[in-house]
Amino acid sequence: MPDIYEAGDPQLPPGAARCPGPSAQDIIARDADSPPPALTRQQYEFLGDEDISWSRYTSAEFYRLEMEKMWCKTWQWACREEHIPNAGDYYVYDIGDYSVIVIRDQQQTIHAFVNSCPHRGMQFCGAGESGSGKQFLRCPFHGMSWHLDGSLREIPCRWDFPHIKDDQFRLIEIPSDTWGGFVFINLDRDAKPLTDYLEVLPEHFAKWPLENRYTVLHTQKVLPGNWKMCMEGFMEAYHVLATHPEGLRASSWANTQYDVFSPHVSRFLQNLSSGNPHFEKPLSQPQLFEFLGHNADDLPDGLSARQAHADHLRQTLGAEMDVDLSRLSNSEMLDSIEYHVFPNACFFPGIVIPLIYRFRPLGVDRCIHDIMMLRPVPENGPRPAPVECVKLGIDEPYVSVESFKTNRLSFVLDQDTANFKRQWAGIKASQKGAQTLGNYQEARIRHFHRTLDSYLQA
Repeated sequence: MPDIYEAGDPQLPPGAARCPGPSAQDIIARDADSPPPALTRQQYEFLGDEDISWSRYTSAEFYRLEMEKMWCKTWQWACREEHIPNAGDYYVYDIGDYSVIVIRDQQQTIHAFVNSCPHRGMQFCGAGESGSGKQFLRCPFHGMSWHLDGSLREIPCRWDFPHIKDDQFRLIEIPSDTWGGFVFINLDRDAKPLTDYLEVLPEHFAKWPLENRYTVLHTQKVLPGNWKMCMEGFMEAYHVLATHPEGLRASSWANTQYDVFSPHVSRFLQNLSSGNPHFEKPLSQPQLFEFLGHNADDLPDGLSARQAHADHLRQTLGAEMDVDLSRLSNSEMLDSIEYHVFPNACFFPGIVIPLIYRFRPLGVDRCIHDIMMLRPVPENGPRPAPVECVKLGIDEPYVSVESFKTNRLSFVLDQDTANFKRQWAGIKASQKGAQTLGNYQEARIRHFHRTLDSYLQA
């Protein structure tokens, strides 16, 4: 392989250097299949090259500031609408010490209530709990109850509470809204609207309506490390060389495009099934087609391996999922397209990589990694119900999940998460005291910290 670490022209301004070979946009242009405008847009900004202190990850004081100034001020997805389809269905979302009950009332309106009884503070539901059939919310401590719209229903021994006024003893409701089939909550009762917070995301996802998908896999795995460290492991493709070497033949990893759209939204666009421009002897198109799982002799004349592979998947996956994929571009079918929404969520609009991530802290040194896989709703027949969530401990791999075993993404995710134990140990052992980021490939990490600071310094 040639020197893939070359800095490029030293006269270029900081952040302007790019890896040799075709760019993500070059590859998409070669497809000649009219991708949506969102995929032809580029927006990068050089954000500096200063080191980022490890104390932002290891400090209990920094964690406290995040809880007090950031987590209670940001929109976060709590569940899918399909998790609470009927009146009385509920879902508990927890972040640090905060806990919220998302519930649908008798008029089908979704509410988000602080999971704490106004009487003595008892939680109505346990952490992470979900269920159905609630007629009202009843405190298990003393039996006070509230209607599903948050209004007071009953106080046992009401004679002892003459000082309580019904309209002032409602459950505390926080802002909630929906986008893409997700229910979002915000602990800040003065929060700006969700649509404003999501910035460019609704525009970009107009062609990828996630509300028309359903959950075919959901895992929650405990990871060994600070939530930011673990999340940042999924925000760049620079790690593919060492962490996922088996994919190098088909991945244009070092030519991944990184976009910084707005304070809350960033993206990477990594071409897959496109070949790797860094090999000394690039694969021929038949060789690449064979690497992608086909017979090399079956590659039609005049077609690239990427095109033929995408055509094959449009037919096979379309038939399997009972959806028409003929109008999707190659990039939408094949590529790894990840949008990050501050603070902790990642949305992939593609078909082959249909992931949704979420990272939630469990103190300073552990976090919960939620993964969902969403599939388009079949065009014929009813909408399938979402699958149950599978919970994994630190030492339980994704390949142990029965419904995940045959999916190659489970092996990739196990490779990713296997890094974290040693990375966290190395951070704590570091005498350097900070990390040094690349100007382009790790720009989204720096962008994330800039937005985080805007909350912590407010």
